[in-house]
Amino acid sequence: MQVTEFANEGLKRGYNVVVPASDIAAGRDRRLAVLGRDLRLPGFRPGKVPASVVKQRYGAAVMTEVLDEQVGEATRKVVADRGLRPALQPKVELVSFVDGGDLEFKVELELLPEIPLPDFSAIALERPKAVPTEAEIDTAIQGIAARNRSLTDVEPGRPAAKGEVLVCDFVGRLSGQAAEALPPVVAPQDEAKWPAGWRGFADRGLTERLLWTRTIDGVVTSEVAFSGTAEANARGYVFFTDNAGVAVPEGEITGAWNWALVSGTLPEKTQSAMLIGARDADRKGVAGGGLERSFGLPGAETARPSVKMLPVFPETPATLRFAAGLIFPAGEVDVVLRVSAPSITTNSGLAEPFPGGSMTDMPIEVGGDGFIPGFTDQIEGLAPGESRSINVTFPDPYNAPDLAGKAAVFEITAKKLQIPVPPVIDDAFAATLGVADLATLKTRLIEGLQREYDSLSRMKVKRALLDALSAQTGFEVPESMVESEFAQIWQRVEADMKAGRLDSDDAGKDEETLKADYRAIAARRIRLGLLLSEVGRVNGVQVTAEEMNRAVREEAQRYPGQEKQVLDFFRKNPEAADNLRGPIFEDKVVDFMLELAKVTDREVSVAELTAMPATA
Repeated sequence: MQVTEFANEGLKRGYNVVVPASDIAAGRDRRLAVLGRDLRLPGFRPGKVPASVVKQRYGAAVMTEVLDEQVGEATRKVVADRGLRPALQPKVELVSFVDGGDLEFKVELELLPEIPLPDFSAIALERPKAVPTEAEIDTAIQGIAARNRSLTDVEPGRPAAKGEVLVCDFVGRLSGQAAEALPPVVAPQDEAKWPAGWRGFADRGLTERLLWTRTIDGVVTSEVAFSGTAEANARGYVFFTDNAGVAVPEGEITGAWNWALVSGTLPEKTQSAMLIGARDADRKGVAGGGLERSFGLPGAETARPSVKMLPVFPETPATLRFAAGLIFPAGEVDVVLRVSAPSITTNSGLAEPFPGGSMTDMPIEVGGDGFIPGFTDQIEGLAPGESRSINVTFPDPYNAPDLAGKAAVFEITAKKLQIPVPPVIDDAFAATLGVADLATLKTRLIEGLQREYDSLSRMKVKRALLDALSAQTGFEVPESMVESEFAQIWQRVEADMKAGRLDSDDAGKDEETLKADYRAIAARRIRLGLLLSEVGRVNGVQVTAEEMNRAVREEAQRYPGQEKQVLDFFRKNPEAADNLRGPIFEDKVVDFMLELAKVTDREVSVAELTAMPATA
């Protein structure tokens, strides 16, 4: 095997590898010999097929497997002979191979860097420590009492106040269901004709001319020319319904149309417009007989205006006509537009009750949490026997995706008003919680809060340690590892951007700045990860079997009722435990470094402890 280094810069290495034809042939012969041991062919005894016949019939078929094997073995030898420590799997690229000839390929890889270990004893850190106060314990007990309060009925007729409980029936309906008003568009057989129901229209000195109608990417599209010497407010329109119009129910109508300027120049002050018109027989139900709305162009060359027509509320189902186009100022006009079918939707009031939106005898705390935002605030002042309609909007995202971001109306009937009565906090109250007495309850609360504060304290000192290590270490990190880490981070950032969840620090940054910031975070994580791994390797830090077993048990406890399935999963898939091993190893390495560093405890208040940044 011949190996030639062609790249050696920083952590990057590149090698050109040539495997002689004799090695390829020997590998193929070995593979064919294994295949021939049990081969059955007509005219030959099992396993007695001549090697020449096996080669003739299966030589080409096994070559891919042989080449993969040779590339793998050669790559491993290149790495082992040079004592290389690849950061990730080497990249292999075939250069050339012909049957009977040498195999030539390239190997490119990045190495793990040499990692100098800092002097941990020179690192000085403060560990914030907080203890629960009597006030915090009292607050915690009051919270438990509030969650275990009883309810007492109130005299009929009194309106509900904030903090009280209304027992209600309610039915929820989405606010209006949009439906497409126009029938589906079908392209005509003759390209020189409009689609059925469409027609062009021009006035005040303009003429219109249809150029063609085609289906483009599944969308029926027409090109139409408008030309002439226009008077002020001359219109070039396309009607999307015939003279008979289409029947629409009472409700809100929304229209949007898509067009693009193909040739010519739009005069300054040209406006985009949509028209909803009623026939004479239906004018009673439509204010003014119809609506025409025009809008300044959002773009000089191409526009996709979307306009909401409000309000169009026919008293009975009305027959309406729809059109869209341009309104021109006075002057010469010579333009060609490409027009596709508009979207005209009708919103006809409330829909049928949606699944999960109706309840009977539901206790609701006035002004409390746990419902759709704004729901409980709107029932304040409602008395038993009274009914009320309230309007809410489901948050987006929402645990029922079909409701996310949608407006709804709830019809509520109050049946009973109750006021909460907190229990007397004494030994008897503690006994209802399964605790011997009030003193024992307080002791357990103190222990629980102390564990919480100690955990937060550890997070703070760990963050301080990692910050100190990051400031002291600047070794080069493999670009491939950084890019892999960045890709995972950026995927989450993009999801947050789409959902509108970016924090205030990121919300005002452009994409280029955000990417630079998060790529720096990715580099920090990789550098610290490599450093912690090296510290653990050099100092023999190991994750024991008992620690792994405990981690698996704790993971199973996160899924009540499914513990056995979780334990069986880890038993059958030992490699899945690596996801649990990493955090344990990291914590043990951090503990090792904290033992060597100069750590000074500092008493702080709970408010100060919780205000400190803790994310590592």
